[in-house]
Amino acid sequence: MAGLKVIKSKIRSVGKTRTVTKAMEAVSAAKMRKAQQKALSGRAYARAAASVLSRVAGAGALQTHPLAQARPVSRALYIVITSDKGLAGALNSGVLRAAAADIAGLGLTPENTRVVAIGRKAGDFFERRGFSVQMHPNTDLVDTNFMSSLLRTSATEYSAGTVDLVKVGYQNFISTFEQRPTLRTVFPLSIQELANVVGDILPARGAFAEPVLSTSSAPYTVEPSEEEVLGMLIPKLAGIFVYHALLETQASEHSARMVAMKSASDKASEMADALTLKFNKARQAAITREVSEITGGMEAMAA
Repeated sequence: MAGLKVIKSKIRSVGKTRTVTKAMEAVSAAKMRKAQQKALSGRAYARAAASVLSRVAGAGALQTHPLAQARPVSRALYIVITSDKGLAGALNSGVLRAAAADIAGLGLTPENTRVVAIGRKAGDFFERRGFSVQMHPNTDLVDTNFMSSLLRTSATEYSAGTVDLVKVGYQNFISTFEQRPTLRTVFPLSIQELANVVGDILPARGAFAEPVLSTSSAPYTVEPSEEEVLGMLIPKLAGIFVYHALLETQASEHSARMVAMKSASDKASEMADALTLKFNKARQAAITREVSEITGGMEAMAA
């Protein structure tokens, strides 16, 4: 009977776990729908911002603008966006591995690399590895104003030569079941990188698919001053599509967590069924054994 009690206790434990995972799945599903709608609705604005940046690349001042000048990388700033919480499968680890591999591939070290971590998982990851980390929680308080301020500071540091590279790492939302770790170079400003950003933002098909806007450069005449206008325009527009990276990560987070919790609920159901079958077999064996003992005792008394 002791074995039956252990199995029954395990069945109750698995049932409680399944109740928790089903509740988390329902919560994530509700949040996922809102986050997906927000991210997909914002794609038009982010795509337009990236397209404007790429089109003004033909302006004469941008060819020599400090934010567009590539140089050897000895110091870098990485903006890494993850979630604050786990239980979302490989969502965070994919972005963190991609960022760490990119840093290593450039020959950078914790001493010459600074990380702005939007999300506790990124902050904890890079702090454990000795990086200088500026951490911000990934919440609704992180808005376009915060991102614009962050990008203005990054642009100032890049122009002053404090850093030689600014990159953003995030999860690009493809679908409910697919998220892609993505790294993009923010500064130095690159036509090809902007084209890649627009390509990531534009859905290939579906309700949000739109005709591709031209991203070719054009000879703009900027007044009153090209340097002054571009100095204000570039960080602001760059902040828009970096903020969009945050929206993509939030949509990816809730989608991945919903899928992970659904998988956990399904596994819990399978385990409960297996334990119930094991319990029934053990109980039947115990009953059979008791009947055999009674029958054997009766036969011994009769003899």
